[in-house]
Amino acid sequence: MNDSPMAPPPRRGMLRDLRHMLLYAGKRLLALLFTVLVGVYLTIIIANMGGQVDELRLVQIRSQASEAVRADPAFQDLTPTERNELIARQVSQEVERLRLDQPFVVRSVDYLQRAMRLDLGRAEQMHSDRGSREVYDIIVERLPATLLLFGSANLLVFFVSVFAALFLSRRYGSALDRSVIALAPTSAAPGWFYGIFLILVFAFVVPVLPAGGMVTAPPPADRWEYAASVLRHMLLPLLAMFLSSIFISIYSWRTFFLIHSSEDYVEMARAKGLPSNLIERRYILRPTLSPIITSFLLMLIGLWSGAIILEQVFNWPGLGSLLFQAIGHRDTPVIIGGVVIFAYLLAVTVFLLDILYALLDPRVRIEGGRR
Repeated sequence: MNDSPMAPPPRRGMLRDLRHMLLYAGKRLLALLFTVLVGVYLTIIIANMGGQVDELRLVQIRSQASEAVRADPAFQDLTPTERNELIARQVSQEVERLRLDQPFVVRSVDYLQRAMRLDLGRAEQMHSDRGSREVYDIIVERLPATLLLFGSANLLVFFVSVFAALFLSRRYGSALDRSVIALAPTSAAPGWFYGIFLILVFAFVVPVLPAGGMVTAPPPADRWEYAASVLRHMLLPLLAMFLSSIFISIYSWRTFFLIHSSEDYVEMARAKGLPSNLIERRYILRPTLSPIITSFLLMLIGLWSGAIILEQVFNWPGLGSLLFQAIGHRDTPVIIGGVVIFAYLLAVTVFLLDILYALLDPRVRIEGGRR
């Protein structure tokens, strides 16, 4: 009689793995939510300078109310006392509407819970292209431009790097391989640094591409002409991000491929006479997929953080340039809203990284070391 425990049925094993995966995902989601919560609250405190911005806002409210009353012909016949009382009532109503009569700690918690629900309030100085003062509308109007530019750049870097790294791993030590290794340190410079030189060369010295913006003014009425104009304006910022990431990505992933290509099971597969493409796909690319995805998403996080300067250099109408303008205008609701959206984008990226890593790498253990 065999005393070894019987293996669980496949269906039960799949349900157990699914339960563990959902539990793992839930724990990671809660941890990331807490991180976003802390980051957004710190942003609220810093953007308001611990409540000092509210004092400046009170001064601005009094000044605006005073100017509005004095400039209105309907109030010209009022005595100075009546005019001051009217100004005080208007200031009081505005203070009550903005809840500036409450302690900053209470309002900061209220700002936090509203920000986490994406109830971002109204902008103080800025507005959307359609004239809306709602922060949500302003951000939603700018978000597609950022996703288009950074999504395209990252996908381009990912696929070019994978295929180039595989190509170089077959030609280890060649002149091309040594050239890529020599160019890897150039990725230390951020994308906006390359962008300045690209603008100088291709927009001024050899004026073949626009220096900035997203589309020609006025925008073309035809859909295909509009898409062609957007693509033409994308080329320089796309190339800047590509140059800032491509060589270090190829170098890193080429190293992964070289390490796995020298494993015993790969040598055995070659000895069996398996085709090179099959060996690369099954025995080299598949085991390195987890660190490649990890490296790619970590690079994506770094690119998100550099969006502000890059978009400002190219005058790209995305979230980065919006946040830069909001800081210049001291528009606190827009600053907080932009940081909230960036925090959510970073949290989603890290969450996808955790889930993909757990799915792709069977060595990753879930729930106390058990799968």
